[in-house]
Amino acid sequence: MNDEAQAHGSLAEIAYRRIEEMIVTRKLKPGVMISEKRLADEISCGRTPVREALQRLRLEGYIEVHPSRGVQVSTIDVFRQFELLEVRRLLEDLMVRLAAQRATQTERAAMLQLADALMQAAEVRDRSAYLIANRSIHETLAKAAHNTILANSIGALHGLSRRFWFAYIEEENVFAEAARLHARTLAATAQGDAEGAATAASEFLDFLESFTRKALNERIHTM
Repeated sequence: MNDEAQAHGSLAEIAYRRIEEMIVTRKLKPGVMISEKRLADEISCGRTPVREALQRLRLEGYIEVHPSRGVQVSTIDVFRQFELLEVRRLLEDLMVRLAAQRATQTERAAMLQLADALMQAAEVRDRSAYLIANRSIHETLAKAAHNTILANSIGALHGLSRRFWFAYIEEENVFAEAARLHARTLAATAQGDAEGAATAASEFLDFLESFTRKALNERIHTM
């Protein structure tokens, strides 16, 4: 790959990350129509990288393309979140087991640092810092599994889970409990304890499922 192609690929990745973050944090709210030009201007990026980022986001379920209307941010579907968790549970188990076995010493040290960062963000309820640490945790664990297909597959699921989480999280104790469970998973993985990591990851997903069910019940009662 030549330098020009590498630069273009990097711009498309930057555009993807910026737009995905805007959707996850609800700067771009569910249902809103968006334009390539406005996004390109806002993130100071060319329209071609933005177009490629939007294509990727469409495939991952963040946006919908309507031929007659344009591009729209997808709504958040609670029922779809249950489907996502079913798939994520299987991939998460594989990811942490492989990461516990294959992670480098640098990756293991990074896991422990990220656990501390997430706990600190949860303690002061810093959503921005929590989002950054949360994303880094998912990426670090996926990378530490040293399986590209797995990393690509679970990456989109993590992003959509973050979006749901940040749409519904409000209570301080929920923030703290999620950070605690994440930290347990990271600690076990960093120590090379595959069984312990898998158990902790399963408990975290049980927590997410319970949280999702609560969100669904609240939605039904407000209808």
